[in-house]
Amino acid sequence: MHNRLRELRSQHGLTQAALASQVGASRQTINLIENARHDPSLSLAFAIARLFGLPIETIFFEATPRPG
Repeated sequence: MHNRLRELRSQHGLTQAALASQVGASRQTINLIENARHDPSLSLAFAIARLFGLPIETIFFEATPRPG
């Protein structure tokens, strides 16, 4: 899953540690998510979306659209 987490975090002047603290995750988890090596749990994805005031699908999205 791709995401805009690093971009948003940077725009808001947050470190990985600060973001992690605000959403109840570890800095390592935030790093893995930013590098698309880990997908966040649904509750973590919603916490991140709430923090930035954006819809979840604006932050997290699939690499290619599903056919259909």
